[in-house]
Amino acid sequence: MTRRNARFRRTVLTVLAAWSALAGAALVGAAPASGAQSGTEIAPGVTYRELDIPAAKGVTHAHVVSVDLRDPRVRVDLLHPGVVASRAPVSQLADTRGAVAGVNGDFFNITETQHPGVEATGATVGPAIASGHTLKGAVPDGQRFGPALPAGTTTKDVLGVGVDGRARLDSLALDGSLRTKEGRLPLGGLNQYALPEGSIGAFTSDWGSVSRVRATCGTDADRAAPCSTDTHEVTVRGGRVVASADTPGTGPIAAGTTVLVGREAGAQQLRKLSAGDPVAVRHRLVAADSRIPYRFALGGYPVLTGGQPLPGLDNATSAVRTAVGIADHGRRLLLLALDGAPAYRSGLTIAEVASTMRGLGSEDAFSLDGGGSTTLVAREPGAGTVSVRNHPSGGAERPVPNGIGVFVRS
Repeated sequence: MTRRNARFRRTVLTVLAAWSALAGAALVGAAPASGAQSGTEIAPGVTYRELDIPAAKGVTHAHVVSVDLRDPRVRVDLLHPGVVASRAPVSQLADTRGAVAGVNGDFFNITETQHPGVEATGATVGPAIASGHTLKGAVPDGQRFGPALPAGTTTKDVLGVGVDGRARLDSLALDGSLRTKEGRLPLGGLNQYALPEGSIGAFTSDWGSVSRVRATCGTDADRAAPCSTDTHEVTVRGGRVVASADTPGTGPIAAGTTVLVGREAGAQQLRKLSAGDPVAVRHRLVAADSRIPYRFALGGYPVLTGGQPLPGLDNATSAVRTAVGIADHGRRLLLLALDGAPAYRSGLTIAEVASTMRGLGSEDAFSLDGGGSTTLVAREPGAGTVSVRNHPSGGAERPVPNGIGVFVRS
């Protein structure tokens, strides 16, 4: 660690000790926004630093990357392996795209112990947009992997950056339909590991090659419920049906091809289609709060809005966490990852995460996947590849389906 970072850590500890006795959720008080601008510059507009955070269950160690979105050379985008149903370490995702820094992203379908013989897809819970391109929609709330959602939040919640370069919290809902000879039908999902009961979902080349069976398992309220026994799949190419099957298939989907998977009432509608029938599929993600298109967005859940923690945040369960803060009215992002080394593994509660992000100057903050997924990478000054800056709690990087990448144009 540089002398500059060591001095900064000592300063942060002194300030934190003076702020409060660290009781309840108000653990770190409110740090001045300028504090998040200190650290080591790893690229123009991007700084990295470390700090210790006293918490109810002991001191934890944090790694923070501050991203100045006002700098025209700087942008953030989704890191992902190229398809939705796939995973890779954050360092690999960052180096493949040439990112100077990054963190892991959304919660995901990591296991399928409740459904023997069904393949876990690795796909994320929430919506995803990469470079302005819509990759997927959100699964039903009851199908979510991860800790319980705070009251008033849903799987549709996202953190995104618009084409105006400002970061925002928002909610993205799928708006889609398919038009057949019998009329228009609603589309219930897009490249999702779980479809709403009775719906039809669309899978494109963005999905990948993993089996689509998981999309018909569970219910809107119970992820562990049995898989549906009433399913049907139709393949559409060039605007016409070219194949159908009663069981969702596997394997890559060619560009320009859409596979429609139906369960229950949706399956019954798809069975009415025959080879050669015309089918037109349309889909988009609609933002609840912004009319400005998103260049990048990923799922998680909000913990801080307008400088205030969400009511009822859990303040009992401590863990290694990843979070993102929005500061300076959307002009700065703060990427935070806790260290998973044994000395710091007690971590933070979600309530402590909200207070920490506010103390770092965030007006809004968003929780991402934590535990063994928590990974922050950043380049050393002058380096051509990133280094993992925190200690992943599993001892090595966990492959993840997406993350936030920081890019700087020379």
